Amino acid sequence: MFKPLVDEIIEKIEGASELYHRLVVLVGPAGAGKTAALQDVHTRTSSPLVNVNLELSRRMLDLTERQRALQLSRLLSEILDASSAEVVLLDNVEVLFDASLKQDPLRLLQGLSRNKTVVVAWSGCTEGENMVYATPDHPEYRRYPVRDLLVVSPEAIA
Repeated sequence: MFKPLVDEIIEKIEGASELYHRLVVLVGPAGAGKTAALQDVHTRTSSPLVNVNLELSRRMLDLTERQRALQLSRLLSEILDASSAEVVLLDNVEVLFDASLKQDPLRLLQGLSRNKTVVVAWSGCTEGENMVYATPDHPEYRRYPVRDLLVVSPEAIA
């Protein structure tokens, strides 16, 4: 049976409350409707929608490259903690993959999802039992198994 993407995301949010990592990953290529889906979830649930690239860029503007790498996790935590909401929606997270920041984006997001449910738009695709960001020849390339993750993909819904 066909289930709209937004309904699928909300269902995963409800199921995430029982998990150690309350992380829901919305995986899809650019133009797949991830941002529109998050905006609809925001409207229906009143959960805050955060543009991570914009918020982190503002906070890291005056930091050196080394300071950015060292403080990224704390800065992102502060962004999420600014809201008392139990669910936070994250869009435009490409900065987390920047090779100069030397971060593991999934581990960072999992850490943030210990205290509240985090729904993140992940620009990439699913390949079998993995979710992928970028192409193998790209410096920001990442590949993660999806076995322990709550993944929603517009490709799988359609």
